[in-house]
Amino acid sequence: MKNNQTFKSAISGLSFSENEKIYGKSIHDPILGLIKKEFPDFNDDDCIAVNELNLYRQKYISNYLSTEIGALSAMEKSVISSLKDDKSIVSTVEDEEETRNLGQRVADRVADFGGSWTFIISFVVFITIWISSNVLIFQNKGFDPYPFILLNLILSCVAALQAPVIMMSQNRQEEKDRNRAKKDYMINLKSELEIRMIHDKIDHLIMHQQQELIEIQKVQIEMMNDILDQIKK
Repeated sequence: MKNNQTFKSAISGLSFSENEKIYGKSIHDPILGLIKKEFPDFNDDDCIAVNELNLYRQKYISNYLSTEIGALSAMEKSVISSLKDDKSIVSTVEDEEETRNLGQRVADRVADFGGSWTFIISFVVFITIWISSNVLIFQNKGFDPYPFILLNLILSCVAALQAPVIMMSQNRQEEKDRNRAKKDYMINLKSELEIRMIHDKIDHLIMHQQQELIEIQKVQIEMMNDILDQIKK
């Protein structure tokens, strides 16, 4: 059977299954150029295995990123590694747990509470009770008579403390946005590279099918010639 047939790779000399055979003429020029750099005698009629071709595809992707982006960063290297290991970046991103220290958690909670209607309504009620109790109940002879110097001090302290805490929370949000942007870039980059590889695989399948059709046509022509020869006899 065809599945049991093997062929010898033109670059490694190893034997592979016939199903993994890829002719040189079905390989894209950029990747074919990388193969010919290492093996100058490699031509269109020579064959290699799919796994060997994938190694040169990864080299081509690395060279492409180095040319377009410059030196490969840790992000680009992790994307190439995920292509090689067939890992999902999305699942890796989702599995990452955010670690926050006590100060960051307090800053986030204060910012969430300070920017809510609960805080606004509670503060208005507190000021109303404070002013009403001093003016109406204690007749401006209570703990904070008009013009409410103690209240102004409390409001100033709250504003002075609340502003830097909110800024801390905003800085953390900006850091989270930058991390999300980096992760989105990695996912988009992997998608683009996978699309390139899919195009290469589709081209290979088309070329392989064309070769099989040509072989079938040759067999059919030979059979027709045999039939014609028998008729003539």
